[in-house]
Amino acid sequence: MCLEVGESGDTLSARWGGPTTESTGLRSHGAEVGVFVGVHERQLDPKGRVALPAPFRPRLEPRCYLSVGRDKCVDILTADSFEEVARDAVEKVRRGEMDRNQQRALASNTFEVVVDAQGRILIDEVLRAYAGLSLNTKVVVTGSFDRVEIWEPGRHGSISAQALREIAGEGVARPDATA
Repeated sequence: MCLEVGESGDTLSARWGGPTTESTGLRSHGAEVGVFVGVHERQLDPKGRVALPAPFRPRLEPRCYLSVGRDKCVDILTADSFEEVARDAVEKVRRGEMDRNQQRALASNTFEVVVDAQGRILIDEVLRAYAGLSLNTKVVVTGSFDRVEIWEPGRHGSISAQALREIAGEGVARPDATA
């Protein structure tokens, strides 16, 4: 996924496997799809389950995929999105753009889950360890346009704060800045 924000912040473009759509969402093979946005605090229960935010549930039910995400979060993808990711990974390996071991790691650390009647999903122990999530603690569930992410709160806070500083232009050398 590539996210481009115009210099004035007025243009938002998102690309991931299909044509680019500006400001209105993501486009996948010509069909408009909804996006996941927002931040929700949740509790990881003693069995490793977390309740999905109500706005996210319709797109993730009845089943979705949990996988290792960038920056040590857990990615949640719709079934259709994950199938696209899998096809893309296979093609990248064929073209030599991705190592076969990365493909194996992605496949072996992805879990198909069913959303239960209470809107909960079970996060496998492997993914909890990867993301630093502990049972009976708070987690942060965020929308990330084409996917949902589950974070350890401290890590999410640090990464989010840094990204907001970068968006604001703090600590980034700007070509038009004068000394």
